[in-house]
Amino acid sequence: MKERLLDLIRAELRSRFDRLSRAAKEAHAAATDPGSKAEGKYDTRSLEASYLATGQARQVEELAQDVAAFEAATLRDFGPDDEIEAGALVEVDLDGESSWFLLAPAAGGLELEWEGRDITLLAPSSALYGRLLGMKMGDSAENPALFVSEVM
Repeated sequence: MKERLLDLIRAELRSRFDRLSRAAKEAHAAATDPGSKAEGKYDTRSLEASYLATGQARQVEELAQDVAAFEAATLRDFGPDDEIEAGALVEVDLDGESSWFLLAPAAGGLELEWEGRDITLLAPSSALYGRLLGMKMGDSAENPALFVSEVM
């Protein structure tokens, strides 16, 4: 069941990687172009282009790691009595608002739509990821109020 979700995540990450890679190459070209050489002491175009190229290169590297993590990932199905762990798709009532989260190996914060659900990926570094680990369907916690309504 989750194989289609995994395919969707992989496709989205690859698409973002391709777009960001192209943008990073363009930023690098702009930073190294002889025409961007400073024309005076207050002309910072080349410096700004260099900062942009460096930041985008770092983002490309991080996204490549996310793509690799999902290429190797598998997502097992969970039942209502299973403890939440990595790979669980969880519906949570968080302070009165229902949300779907996937405890993912990487790409925290990525949002996508799958089978009529808006799903947000939680990376292991997320505080909510840590709070959900070990919980089961029907469990609740306080501060903020959290109720696990479904686990898949």
